[in-house]
Amino acid sequence: MTTPDGPGAVFRPTHVVPPDGLPAWEAPDTTRPTTALDAFLPVRLLSRSGEWGEVLCANGWSAWVDGRLLVAVPQPPPTGGRPVAPAEDPGPLLSAAAEALDRYRRAVRDLAADPADTGAFREAVRGLRAGIVIDGGSAWLYDAPAERWTYADGSRLAPYAVVSGPGTPPAPQPQDPQPQDPQPRDSGGPAPGAGPAEAAHDPTRVVDPPPPEPGGR
Repeated sequence: MTTPDGPGAVFRPTHVVPPDGLPAWEAPDTTRPTTALDAFLPVRLLSRSGEWGEVLCANGWSAWVDGRLLVAVPQPPPTGGRPVAPAEDPGPLLSAAAEALDRYRRAVRDLAADPADTGAFREAVRGLRAGIVIDGGSAWLYDAPAERWTYADGSRLAPYAVVSGPGTPPAPQPQDPQPQDPQPRDSGGPAPGAGPAEAAHDPTRVVDPPPPEPGGR
């Protein structure tokens, strides 16, 4: 199989395989295993089917894996060469991320002091969500109330990707408290569920930045 962009196109990975590697299948079917993927292998996610993910390797070989375990690679901001607009201070999101990290650090410290008190730990981190990736002068910050990722260049902030589709609320959280076992007993290895599964959120969707303000370049 060749890349969707055609022969000779530059391979641009969207994810990497986690440190333990990943079992792989020829199709979203646990009865058709194939060669496992090596740890930290760059791959390109082509499609999803429930918990399954179809990935493409740099050599043109594709396979299906447990898409939930892939590690996303930050992509360049989709500015198309235009200035990031509107100018928005990234400071509040940076402060919120720092506060969330400090709250989680305190909860972990308290749990280490009293490992039996797992209830207090769960209560301390209830509802806590944060995300930040910094690469030189670029930063990707998660805006939890808005359910979106933003991109900052050090002084300005713009929407980058949304978790839910436009005009649709986030999907409801599963009501069944029983954990779902993604490993079929007769498959011999970890795999996504045999049928489609509802995700807690819609897939993340990269969005175009807002147009420059009137009168600007």
